[in-house]
Amino acid sequence: MGFLDMLRGGRGAPAATRQEPILAASGPSSPADAFQTGGVWSTVSMGGPSRSGVVVNERTTLSLPAVMQAVRVLSGVFARVPMHYCRIDAGGSHRLEKDPLYQLMNGRPNEAQSRYLFREILMSDILMAGNFYAYVSRDAFMRPVALTRLCPLSTQPLQSFDRQSGQHMFYDATLPDGTAGRFSSRDIWHVAGMSRNGLQGMNPIAYMREAFGESIATASYVQNYWRNNGQPPVILTSDQNIPPEVKQQIKEDWKARYSGPSNAGEAAVLSHGLKASYMTSSNKDGQLVETRTMQVLDIARAWGVPPHLIFELSKATFGNIEQQSLEFVIYHLGPHFARVADSAAHTFAAEGCTYVHDPSELMKGSFLERAQGVSALRNAGVLTTDEARQNFDLNPVGGPEGQQRWRPANTGIDGQPPEQPQDTVT
Repeated sequence: MGFLDMLRGGRGAPAATRQEPILAASGPSSPADAFQTGGVWSTVSMGGPSRSGVVVNERTTLSLPAVMQAVRVLSGVFARVPMHYCRIDAGGSHRLEKDPLYQLMNGRPNEAQSRYLFREILMSDILMAGNFYAYVSRDAFMRPVALTRLCPLSTQPLQSFDRQSGQHMFYDATLPDGTAGRFSSRDIWHVAGMSRNGLQGMNPIAYMREAFGESIATASYVQNYWRNNGQPPVILTSDQNIPPEVKQQIKEDWKARYSGPSNAGEAAVLSHGLKASYMTSSNKDGQLVETRTMQVLDIARAWGVPPHLIFELSKATFGNIEQQSLEFVIYHLGPHFARVADSAAHTFAAEGCTYVHDPSELMKGSFLERAQGVSALRNAGVLTTDEARQNFDLNPVGGPEGQQRWRPANTGIDGQPPEQPQDTVT
């Protein structure tokens, strides 16, 4: 085997390269197996019917407008925020914009997707499936050069434990070209959502199936109601004795002639002494509107989105929306920023380096608030002229003038006598 093959970490490398144990064809059956799946928290079945009788999966869940908006807001805002590759030392944090690892997250992750699209699908997978997986393409020197998203449902994480070296992760995955295999953590970038075992994220749709099922069933009820021309259920009564087969025929004739929007306004002509009466229960009495509002709030809770961002404004005021938007960045997007950045640093970053999200663009506030804040920092000598102009996307002045820092006349340096004003010659 050649030198480059050794750098690639091939299966035929010397003893220094760890071999991947072979999983039995029947799959892991006990904790003593060399490989184990994530445990009971990763075995929740997907796509089955809920207690409300409707199928809950990714497609049916995304058919709810509140879910679509929640996922769109979270993934879209997350994709906007840059993730800088930085070196941390005694002098502070320094962006390594020329480093290939910086471009991997902020440039072109692959030839097919832009940075925004890649990061949007990254967050969407975490929200909808609980996990994001990407195949890491590397060059001859084992440097990552491209990231290719893998389907979360066709990737299975496996763990191997050794008492000397600890825990190791491997993945059974199907690549976009249709080939399947077992890959080490060097080849798969895995970002797990909220987890109960630290190895695999919990699937939100599977664990909140009943809550989503209620919303889907309610939407189905409304659709059926309007499909029936908005008419409540009807009861046909008669004083005559009607045989069962005739009752069935009457029922089918009624549905064919008077049900559905195409039969709206049709006059009913009844025989056999039949009388039609409608059930008195109404959607207002059943609090349909209130039920749908509460279901939107449940969806907001499920995804961690302030209700006003999915257009539930029944309790919103102009005073609390701004505060909720700030909390959205800190408490809802903040954990996602930390989760993705730490996973990227764990997988790719060199020693002494890390990834950091910069959500400053989301927290600038109104123009007047920004102007007052920048003015206060400028007058206190914290910002230079060019740094102050950068906050408003203005071109730098440049030169000594752009690097000037003001110093208030009534301040000084601790331990030094105050500067005396110089006499001017007139």
